[in-house]
Amino acid sequence: MSDSLIDKYAKRPPSQLAEHAEPETDDLGCFGWLRGVRDRAIMLELRKKDGHVLAVGYAWIERMEYQPEEGIVLYLPGRQITLSGTSLNAVPEHRSGASLFAGLIQHRVPWIREIDSNKSLGATNSSVSVDSIRWEE
Repeated sequence: MSDSLIDKYAKRPPSQLAEHAEPETDDLGCFGWLRGVRDRAIMLELRKKDGHVLAVGYAWIERMEYQPEEGIVLYLPGRQITLSGTSLNAVPEHRSGASLFAGLIQHRVPWIREIDSNKSLGATNSSVSVDSIRWEE
């Protein structure tokens, strides 16, 4: 008998190992979307055009607010993050049910990036674009 009793009960079956694999992400231009139905992001990565990156834990976000004139506002303890742009609550044409605001609420958005001004000129009116990410302490 080559397997010990500890190995018998400590080893994970392949089905359990597969669920801990890296989740697949769709790139929807200015934000990512986790594909798996059960996939949830632990942190939200905010990428600015100048290379500055801020990652915040979803658990620290107290509330989110969509303001058509202002954008999406994320409230964290001691910090407020504002995402400004166009069609932030619209569903992209190529993706059913995947608006940026809905994705944030469901923890399905692992990253958001500011769109380069050259890329936003070619965008259609219905496409989502994040023009600026601002955070205040």
